[in-house]
Amino acid sequence: MSNIRIDGRALWADLMETARFGGTEKGGIKRLTLTEEDRQVRDWFASACTALGCTMTIDRLGNMFARLEGQDPTLPPITMGSHLDTQPTGGKFDGILGVLGGLAVLRALRESGHVTRHPIELINWTNEEGSRFSPPMMCSGAFAGAFTEEEVLDKRDRAGERFGDALDAIAYRGEQQCGDHPVAAYFELHIEQGPILEAEDYVIGSVTGVQGMRWYEATVTGRDAHAGSTPMTMRADTLLAA
Repeated sequence: MSNIRIDGRALWADLMETARFGGTEKGGIKRLTLTEEDRQVRDWFASACTALGCTMTIDRLGNMFARLEGQDPTLPPITMGSHLDTQPTGGKFDGILGVLGGLAVLRALRESGHVTRHPIELINWTNEEGSRFSPPMMCSGAFAGAFTEEEVLDKRDRAGERFGDALDAIAYRGEQQCGDHPVAAYFELHIEQGPILEAEDYVIGSVTGVQGMRWYEATVTGRDAHAGSTPMTMRADTLLAA
């Protein structure tokens, strides 16, 4: 069998088409999770996948799984994906490339007539960015067992709206239990968000590490003083102690 190649023009067209949902004047995207814009892009994604012959499953947290059947449907699927939600000032590619790149793979498989041994599934994770409901990667985290469904559904945004209520408002709460879904392997295509590949003149790289974060809460106490007129040698205020 010769190598199967994706249709790059079709992938680009998909990227530009989905950028309409929440598009900003500066050319970016504001598509916060579980908003009307998120519903619109989800509807588009579901329609594009079903047009390729995929079956769509949605779990209780809104994670979407588009399945292209393989030769042996009893085998766990090979999965790929990312997310369609963005930051308030997001771009056209962060996360979105991982979903639409996967869609390009499904399209290439269908057009070639090749049927893989394992089923192939393309995933759109809910609330990966965490810009509306904190923390990020919340629903993929629940899929992996880091959070419970109940924890996620009860999260609130800054306006006080519950995650579960927002999910119901866009009609994307499915019936499958989150995480009750066998997976053989997972792949995610992502843009580089740093300068290393470009500086090294590489087209693509494999991730060997990722940003590590620690959050701390500290209480600092000191002695009040006027910072402008108190000499440093005499200051013992909170800012100096910090």
